[in-house]
Amino acid sequence: MEEANEFSLTDQPVVRYAGFWMRFWAYLADLLIIFSVTGILLSPFKFFEGAPFDIGFWTVTSILGSLIFYLYFLLMTKFYNQTLGKMIFGLKVVREDQKQLLWSDLLFREVVGRFLHRVFFFTFLLYIVVAFSPEKQGVHDRIGNTRVIIEE
Repeated sequence: MEEANEFSLTDQPVVRYAGFWMRFWAYLADLLIIFSVTGILLSPFKFFEGAPFDIGFWTVTSILGSLIFYLYFLLMTKFYNQTLGKMIFGLKVVREDQKQLLWSDLLFREVVGRFLHRVFFFTFLLYIVVAFSPEKQGVHDRIGNTRVIIEE
């Protein structure tokens, strides 16, 4: 009697994409963490506001705060594939082809993409694209060729 090898074309794990609301709550958790850390680290610089450290309409604290913001998302996503907010909600950033995230992917996703969302007041509304795209991609995901999935 001959035994048949069983296999299925669907042996690959089912990928569940994270929707708008899960990503929204994870982002709010990340903002809470970033603003807390930034407030603690940059509170000594509040004494220098209005001093000759201002560069045009930018202050030292606003420049350092922005640097902390972008570095948090860039480094956490590079080394852990998720930020603390995504860890709380069980989300993970993956590449389109499921390979390891590259610096170039993340620079476009986390720095260029997030900058575009923050540069004008109305571009923040582009996050709503996540709710309507089939793979739940935002503009910054499309720029970086990434997806946000629910960890199993």
